[in-house]
Amino acid sequence: MSITRRIPFSFCFLILCAALVMPRIGHAAEKAYTNSIGMEFVLIPAGTFQMGSSETDREAAASEKPRHRVTISKAFYLGKYEVTQAQWEAVMGSNPYTLSRSNPYYSLPGMAGRLRKPTNPATVSWNDAQEFIKRLNQKEGHTRYRLPTEAEWEYAARAGTTTAYSFGEDAKQLGRYAWHGEDFASGSTHPVGQKEPNGWGLYDVHGNVWEWVQDWYDERYYASSPSMDPQGPPSGSSRVVRGGSWHQTATSWRSAFRREYDPDYRGISIGFRLALSVDR
Repeated sequence: MSITRRIPFSFCFLILCAALVMPRIGHAAEKAYTNSIGMEFVLIPAGTFQMGSSETDREAAASEKPRHRVTISKAFYLGKYEVTQAQWEAVMGSNPYTLSRSNPYYSLPGMAGRLRKPTNPATVSWNDAQEFIKRLNQKEGHTRYRLPTEAEWEYAARAGTTTAYSFGEDAKQLGRYAWHGEDFASGSTHPVGQKEPNGWGLYDVHGNVWEWVQDWYDERYYASSPSMDPQGPPSGSSRVVRGGSWHQTATSWRSAFRREYDPDYRGISIGFRLALSVDR
């Protein structure tokens, strides 16, 4: 004679709720995901694209060439927005502007007030970003958070385009998509997500703040870059930033434009956007 054990309805309900809120990381990854501190992520599909600028692009620097075919073999999540000060505080326990700055611009009249807003990007060094990633991974009990590679960043920023910008070739349209070209007297970072997104739903890939990526910088790297999931040079002295910033000295906000900074540089125009590996 078998005996069927009856499980209380309330217990079943709790199990169902837990299953609904847990992220589906794996082959059935959801198209969007929100983590424990409210960071929103967009699923970027695997695919192949042309990285860098063509030889005929007169605006392109030598470091953007040659244009080369790159395959991103695995889907990954990428932050819908740049990491904000509120999100930084939720993980690190203090505002990023309690950290010393590598330049004097934070001390300019009115600058601190314009910068220090909860939904403005956190401007930090590459090393700072690594500490944030370490603590967030510890908080959520895995090791999937990271910076995107340079190839992943450009692939996601382009969102299937081959044009100078994610929205086309017309630089006059940049103001619809990017905070850019401002001065130190009245400008600063801005709340994330206020401009139009790119084709894959990512905001501020042009402008607002430069974004650190994982790679070391090498001006000649593209000539020998692997075609499959390039990870950047094995060593170097500076790291790559992408996307341009709110300030006029950014000089270019094109999808292929790349620039270098020391990993311990902490100014007021470089932040970051998190990647989240689907499987790791």
